[in-house]
Amino acid sequence: MGTGPEQRFLVSQRLRISYWDWGNAAAPPLVLVHGGRDHSRSWDRLAEAFREEYHVVAPDLRGHGDSDWSPGGNYGLPDNALDVVRVIESVGSPARVVAHSYGGSVCLVAAGAFPEHFSRLAAMEGTHSLNPLDNETVGPGWVRRWGDRLRSFETQQPRIYPDLASAAERMKEANQRLPDEILPGLAGYAAKPVDGGYIWKYDLWVNGRTSMELRRSELLVFWEAISCPVLLLTGGDSPQRRRQHATPEQHFRDSRTVNIAGAGHWLHHDQPETVIQELRSFLR
Repeated sequence: MGTGPEQRFLVSQRLRISYWDWGNAAAPPLVLVHGGRDHSRSWDRLAEAFREEYHVVAPDLRGHGDSDWSPGGNYGLPDNALDVVRVIESVGSPARVVAHSYGGSVCLVAAGAFPEHFSRLAAMEGTHSLNPLDNETVGPGWVRRWGDRLRSFETQQPRIYPDLASAAERMKEANQRLPDEILPGLAGYAAKPVDGGYIWKYDLWVNGRTSMELRRSELLVFWEAISCPVLLLTGGDSPQRRRQHATPEQHFRDSRTVNIAGAGHWLHHDQPETVIQELRSFLR
């Protein structure tokens, strides 16, 4: 099983979704879901560690990697959740799922709405929320604020990097813990060529979400509806740790939280061996 993964595509809500398949189709499915402004190949090292035990696949979320951009800018949790469910249906349900950051938030919603498709779910720092506050009533004022923010993306232009080395350098600035040896691969898949250099593949509009996004308190109802075991991983040195839900275990039927010492927000890059060890025990 030393060959690289194969890229495949499926259609979800009329969008073409890209995913990478590490083979071993007769084994139980393991779906890896990346976070916001990231991509599927961010999971390469973890996928290699599990490919002999599981049928590992990793999708690009809509608006990321090689997946289609949503024409109307629909990047809400429910939209992404349906895409993840479609991936699971295509490779085999129920599936074990590992998800990071925004991908974790997406999968917690998906597992609450479609619990039959999840046999186990590990979420790395996925209990935080950028969703609207509960005191923000949906009405003319809310829709106007959302609309003004969304329309501001129409005039934004992506930053152009002169070469892939510069793009990799920017990744290193964002996460000093990233090992130098994986930077070329991460940047190579995250960027695409344009006149004058390279830009990130992800759609700038992914930050716009949707006018009817779930409120923060509503997320808890989804968590409480999850029927499979849940593993919550946090980074001991993560600046995002303080934004995670303070007591998530109260809202899951069967959950455990593990703090990974020496890891920032990208736990699977910062402490890969420890993360793999924890996941291997949980997924079995």
